[in-house]
Amino acid sequence: MEDFLGSHTLTEKADGVYIISATPFAEDGSIDLASAERLVEFYIGHGVTGITILGMMGEAPKLSSEEAERFLAHMMTRVADRVPVVVGVSNSGLDNLARLSHSAMDKGAAGVMIAPPGGLSTDEKLYNYYAQACESLGPDVPVCYQDFPLSTGVSISPGLFASMVADFSQLVMLKHEDWPGLGKLSAIRAASDSGGTRRVSILVGNGGLYLPQELARGADGAMTGFAYPEMLVEVVAKHAAGDRDGAENLFEAYLPLVRHEQQPGFGLAVRKEVLRRRGVITSARTRAPGPKLTAIDQVELTRMIDRLENRLKELGHGS
Repeated sequence: MEDFLGSHTLTEKADGVYIISATPFAEDGSIDLASAERLVEFYIGHGVTGITILGMMGEAPKLSSEEAERFLAHMMTRVADRVPVVVGVSNSGLDNLARLSHSAMDKGAAGVMIAPPGGLSTDEKLYNYYAQACESLGPDVPVCYQDFPLSTGVSISPGLFASMVADFSQLVMLKHEDWPGLGKLSAIRAASDSGGTRRVSILVGNGGLYLPQELARGADGAMTGFAYPEMLVEVVAKHAAGDRDGAENLFEAYLPLVRHEQQPGFGLAVRKEVLRRRGVITSARTRAPGPKLTAIDQVELTRMIDRLENRLKELGHGS
């Protein structure tokens, strides 16, 4: 039964910044819904275009199905259709994937994001998985393909992606976070710019680590969870306005912290601690198995944030 149908639908024209939301936990390990509500206001207040929930860095694999449904419902209610919401539904079991996808769409989600499960070692296996996934979802559920080989172990070629775009009309977005992957991004854009395939939205991940270069190669924005969403928003806006130098100058002020936050595994603890220090979430706790900052990590982070603040003042951005 439908609970709510939102006014947003994910399309090939999506751009801007779709922030990957953290999933906050209380010290006892339960989901902290009060902090989740503050996260929504924090993200929207900093001008994000949309919000993505239940992503990998949102610790979705560590949630039970009941917790995922509860978090989904609470976040959709809090967002209240102010911005589009994309829901991560990745699951090797297609019944589970379809169930969460339809629940998300019934609650007003704009679309869903699917990463390939491990073990899809050939183009045929990968194509067939998405063919079955799209069939399970039905044609009215927009899909974002999450290309994150560092985590999934599955890589997709530009040629195979083009075939999927041609065959699956509901595939409207690529979350590009192959690493290195600038060549792949250029190849995908070249294929659509030449008219050889339908143009889909490309939003980039990896904490925004290569954001200026990816924008220059044709990305439409970012879908990542860096703890300073205002930087992502302003860099994308400056680039769109033609101010590439201004975009890169601002990005480079944040780059040490972007890089620090992108350390595999450990970076999630950094992101959550920064969000805690910014007064958005109550606890920086991650679900086990998960990282935790040591005393020296905390001192190191303090120095990095202090240096960031000083650099922003030099650029006229204040605190």
